[in-house]
Amino acid sequence: MTTTAQFTERGTSKTVQAMGTTIHYHEVGQGDPIVFLHSYGPGTTAWITWHKILPEFSKHFRCIAMDLPNFAKTGPVIYEEPVHNLQAKTALALMDALNIKKAHIVGNSQGGQTSMSFAYHYPDRINKLVWGAGHIGTSGGYPNEYLISNKSEEGIRASREAAENPTVENFRRYLRLHIVDESLITDDLVNYLIKMHTGRKDLADARAKSKSTPYDHSRDMMNVKAPTLVVWGRNDRTCTFEIGINALNLMPKSRLIVLRDTGHWVPFERPAEYTAHVLNFLKGDWAQ
Repeated sequence: MTTTAQFTERGTSKTVQAMGTTIHYHEVGQGDPIVFLHSYGPGTTAWITWHKILPEFSKHFRCIAMDLPNFAKTGPVIYEEPVHNLQAKTALALMDALNIKKAHIVGNSQGGQTSMSFAYHYPDRINKLVWGAGHIGTSGGYPNEYLISNKSEEGIRASREAAENPTVENFRRYLRLHIVDESLITDDLVNYLIKMHTGRKDLADARAKSKSTPYDHSRDMMNVKAPTLVVWGRNDRTCTFEIGINALNLMPKSRLIVLRDTGHWVPFERPAEYTAHVLNFLKGDWAQ
């Protein structure tokens, strides 16, 4: 049984060498594996995205939360391809290194789009798919996701400004566009994200040299066979919730949950609600 003392960022931290680089992840719990892929934003990590839900999930599953390439302690990686395809390859490499033949794949935001990409690239390696708060087109590759909302969304613009000029003011502004409940935007959170974003020059250099080519995932999404739960915040100002409705129409075995008064970082902002919906889906025989 997992003890509370094990739920620390350092205590759950592990690495493997694969794809010519370091892949960093957090692991806790036992049972069928879940690979968690984290949210978008300068300084974001697997830990900050998922740490609030891991205690409950780890009672039922082996939880593996991976830092995406060129985030936190994973990388550096230089690439010229759709970024989410590269990230899906990295998740697969981690599964291979850990001898995991099949897993549930759960992602939010950037990790959500990567989870969806994983599902159609590697259908034999996924059980169920949970994703949300991501785009259908990489680098604007699917313009039809913007039927109502603006392109690009204000949260993305603020994130880019914070990434280029990582001041406390800019990070607070980007967080206010990601999180509805501003009481969650603490000094500790702001300082953590700035440190994670600026702490490694090798990752910054890799990000600067990498190029994500545009890609339209919409047709591939139509072929996803895994049962799919899409979870979105109604007040998401980085990937507006109409994209979730679009995804529901494109994916054959999908259902959509929209949480009111919730922004872009759903598992961070609404961990209890997120946990209840996702565990019900992953554990339920109805979700086929």
